[in-house]
Amino acid sequence: MSNEPRRMANTAELPIGKHNGALWKLEPAERGLDANVISLAPGEQIGQHQGPALDVLLHVLAGPGVLRTDSGQIDLAVGDIIYLPAHSQRQFIAGDGGLGYFSVHQRKNTTGLMPASRTS
Repeated sequence: MSNEPRRMANTAELPIGKHNGALWKLEPAERGLDANVISLAPGEQIGQHQGPALDVLLHVLAGPGVLRTDSGQIDLAVGDIIYLPAHSQRQFIAGDGGLGYFSVHQRKNTTGLMPASRTS
């Protein structure tokens, strides 16, 4: 990987809040971070789950939406920066306009085994 800074993506060009799934992810094989742009269509959700053993930082790009945690609910709005501690419980629910966020965390140590993709 080149150690030169470069433009990786422009979130204004992504169809955020219109589709479900990762619209962009950091691709260089030799990197210390994982990052992606996640999109949920209106009314869709990512079910309640325990996060990875990594702290995660989110920047909300499209909304509104809701983040449900063990201790309550956080209303999400465009521009919010959200900190998700390692192993925290979370559920994301898109509002009427869909939800999109940029997620970044330390790179996960994977063994090449990926979970099977889910279909709606």
